[in-house]
Amino acid sequence: MAEIKAMHVKTIEWLADQQKVRFIDQTKLPGSLDYIVTDDYRVMCDAILRLAVRGAPAIGVAGAYGVVIGANGIRANDIDIFIRELRRIMQELRSVRPTAVNLAWAIDRMVRVLDGRHDIGNLRRALLDEALLIHAEDEAMCRQIGEHGAGLFKDGMSVLTHCNAGSLATGGMGTALAPIYVAQEQGKKIHVFADETRPLLQGARLTSWELQANGIDVTLLCDNMAGVVMSKGWVDAVIVGSDRIAANGDVANKIGTFTVALLAKHHNVPFYVAAPTSTVDPAIPDGSHIPIEQRPGEEVAGFAGQRTAPPGIKTFNPAFDVTPHEWIAAIITEKGIHRPPYDFSMIHKDK
Repeated sequence: MAEIKAMHVKTIEWLADQQKVRFIDQTKLPGSLDYIVTDDYRVMCDAILRLAVRGAPAIGVAGAYGVVIGANGIRANDIDIFIRELRRIMQELRSVRPTAVNLAWAIDRMVRVLDGRHDIGNLRRALLDEALLIHAEDEAMCRQIGEHGAGLFKDGMSVLTHCNAGSLATGGMGTALAPIYVAQEQGKKIHVFADETRPLLQGARLTSWELQANGIDVTLLCDNMAGVVMSKGWVDAVIVGSDRIAANGDVANKIGTFTVALLAKHHNVPFYVAAPTSTVDPAIPDGSHIPIEQRPGEEVAGFAGQRTAPPGIKTFNPAFDVTPHEWIAAIITEKGIHRPPYDFSMIHKDK
């Protein structure tokens, strides 16, 4: 496979000439860089569900484009029938993955476009404009997160990350990886330890590929090695992304994040979270109220179609866990670096 600069690969994009969405099929990485091109919202639902497109900000963008192609596929000429069918499509997209609040947030923005619309053609154009705006805003927010967070990292530091919160997970340069990319632009040399992130290996398949393609010095670890490298003093900081942040600063992220945060607390390593404010859910008071997606047991019992566990074995496969705010040194958003005590209850009110 030809060398690829991952930061410059568009994870998802609107093809205006075809009126279709194109996005990377991340289930095929790192073996091949394949794209899915579709004008069928059901293909988008399936892609989000099976993690062909994944990462909280990216599935928000994908959901918005899903609404656009869903609207384009409705054949009704009556505006009331059209909107009724479109609302059904929106709800279907919204419910595909429950934990990452960006998906619901983006769909809710698309819902608001319906207000006062009486012409189907104008409505379709307005939906596309809103989806393009959501995408552009995400790209800008990633850059701002990177600019704010880069100051936390000094030349020569080693940083550990879990799962993938880079350009593949967003509409821009990433969330947790954005400060590392900006630090690189500033001439700093940052080394990254990337957890493999079982059961679907987003760290091994995606983060290590992305960082290596962008010239970042990266070392891949099994998940159960994070404590060892911290105990040896090899980790100066941990940074992860998030799929939902509660009003009190509790953070839902990929399963295994809780363990990494606990290890960081024990070893006095600062634990940072990077996410856009669209990931904050001020209606959720704390992490105990965050819905946690349960995924198929086959993901734990094997990988890539190869079974690694005995038939009939019981499995437990939550996609996310919740890290308590007390363990988080800072939360980096496009609005700046937030320190304890956290209060995100009013985060969206000043937009």
